[in-house]
Amino acid sequence: MKTEKNILIAFILNLSFSILEFIGGTITNSVAIISDSIHDIGDAASIGVSYFLEKKSKKQPDTTYTYGYARYSVIGSVITTLILLSGSVMVVINAIKRIINPVEINYNGMIIFAVIGVVVNFIAAYSTREGDSLNQKAVNLHMLEDVLGWCVVLIGAVVMRFTDISVIDPVMSIIVALFILINAIKNLKKVLDLFLEKAPHGIMVDEIREHISEIEGVMDVHHIHIWSMDGYNNYATMHIVTEEEPHSIKHKIRDELKEHGVSHVTLELEGKDEGCHEEHCHVDYNVSTCHHHHHHH
Repeated sequence: MKTEKNILIAFILNLSFSILEFIGGTITNSVAIISDSIHDIGDAASIGVSYFLEKKSKKQPDTTYTYGYARYSVIGSVITTLILLSGSVMVVINAIKRIINPVEINYNGMIIFAVIGVVVNFIAAYSTREGDSLNQKAVNLHMLEDVLGWCVVLIGAVVMRFTDISVIDPVMSIIVALFILINAIKNLKKVLDLFLEKAPHGIMVDEIREHISEIEGVMDVHHIHIWSMDGYNNYATMHIVTEEEPHSIKHKIRDELKEHGVSHVTLELEGKDEGCHEEHCHVDYNVSTCHHHHHHH
């Protein structure tokens, strides 16, 4: 698997690099470099986690995980995000301390490290740019952040080298940390939407209901449920009231749903006087054509 191999390479690169970077930050006394290394160690850890979970998420459905293992990949994304959240908060706290009590910084060493940082991370970002799971996207986002982070550090180091304004260092690390924080929160929201079974992004349930109702032979459609496993594969179930021949009607509905980006569809067909068996046929969407026969005992 291309994705998995990429993630493993990224993991090894990142881990060895972040250790090197931590030492470098300590030698040069630069909080921007140390904060970057904390962020990188966090990345490396999360990439390690995503490597195993990504592997697991590729497993085929079985009798215990009837939907397959796709959500494991999503959990990888959650862990990554949490590590980054806590990492960036720590960075901000340390940087504020630095602003209050400035220290001497070795600018030349910092410039050398920043150049190495830009190069190494650019290679890593380039090698992980393919792949389409949420996880892979998260990993690649880190890589790009790292390149950006290092560019910022490099520019800052050069400016400090010539102006000696050492407050630039902690300020830079706060900017990098806030950037990470905002992205992490966005990512977390996406993942929460998946776990809350929110209708997938860009899918208009009302529009789908209309389109299906317009299909010839469909008298009514209700109980529409649309959700996503991992942000890519969308599933839908619904009840269709029809008197037509089932085969052709199912075919038409599946085609319609495919156009809307839903590929896994389960349809329940009902005759017009069957009366839907479930209590809440329409969650009050519009006036239901579903007649409930309540037998009061």
